[in-house]
Amino acid sequence: MKQYNSLKEINHDLKRLSLERQIAWEEMKGLKEDFKESIQPHNLFAPVLSWAKQYGILYLIRLLFTKKK
Repeated sequence: MKQYNSLKEINHDLKRLSLERQIAWEEMKGLKEDFKESIQPHNLFAPVLSWAKQYGILYLIRLLFTKKK
């Protein structure tokens, strides 16, 4: 446990701890917003759409180069 010699030291540490708490709170709010954005439908379906686009292009190329009966 820290030993304080004056009221000034106590107030200094209290102010520092208060600022650290405020910084941590703001970081948590930022993480919350990042999480909310990451679970949006457009972010969840982007990989699926990318895969479908690649598969579709390959399918079209295959259709163009295969022999027709």
